[in-house]
Amino acid sequence: MPELDLLGGVLIQSTWAMMPILLAALGEILTERSGVVNIGLEGIMLISALFAVFVADKTLNPWLGVLTAIGIGAFIGLIHGFISVYLKGNQIISGLGINTFAAGFVAYSIEVFWGVRGYYTPKPEAKVPRLPAIGVSPLFLATIAITIVLFIILYKFDIGLKIRACGENPEAADVVGVKVELMQLTSTIIGGALTGLAGAVLSIDWLASITKQLPAGRGFIALALVNFANWNPLYGLLGSFIFGFLWTASEYMKNLEYFTRAIPMPLINTIPYIATLIVVAGVIGRSRPPQSVGVPYRRELD
Repeated sequence: MPELDLLGGVLIQSTWAMMPILLAALGEILTERSGVVNIGLEGIMLISALFAVFVADKTLNPWLGVLTAIGIGAFIGLIHGFISVYLKGNQIISGLGINTFAAGFVAYSIEVFWGVRGYYTPKPEAKVPRLPAIGVSPLFLATIAITIVLFIILYKFDIGLKIRACGENPEAADVVGVKVELMQLTSTIIGGALTGLAGAVLSIDWLASITKQLPAGRGFIALALVNFANWNPLYGLLGSFIFGFLWTASEYMKNLEYFTRAIPMPLINTIPYIATLIVVAGVIGRSRPPQSVGVPYRRELD
């Protein structure tokens, strides 16, 4: 039936649209649960996407591209974590620095790597293959698994309790023997790695291209999604699906003449972003961030 085919197509496209936002949000949930804020998600996604394309295109192995993106994200997370945790730097400025650097670095690198300006499409062999039986990306299944595992770790294991304690009351965590700074740095590195994976999803899985503005604000939507999810991975899964579904629906609207006549195309493009922000605005005040998030922990003897 045409209606079922259409619904199936919308749902499959929604899985791709939700993945980058969900992965970045999961990374930020872990990072903020430990007490560190990283607003550089947009920049991490962009740089990781660039190197995912570069490696996958050169080796014709998309999985090497995925691993490279994860490594790049972890490395940037390490830099941000070191500045935030050990140097006690301003976490917002550090995140802004990541985004600003990425914007210039990626635009320049695209021209250096491939001799083109602003846009490059990798070879078909560099793209992550779909699962033949169901037509979705294997990274989608990995993303769902990561969501569940992260929820279990945060709420069912002792290590999760320690991570949350570092974000809520690092002084108390330190007193009972938790290595607060190491825990925060490790969480920030893993958060960066997940955001790097989001970049790989964009560049060699879903959109199969690299542009100087590839994330298109998805890093900031992921930050808003963290609030919507109340720092809970499972609620993050729900919020990301809402965005993914709305993004896919807006793309289908572009192919319907009566929509394009009534609504200007640029306005249609804003629908998923505006709707997501409206949903997030509705939960602001009901969600509660970790008490010490964004505040560098300093021991009394420091």
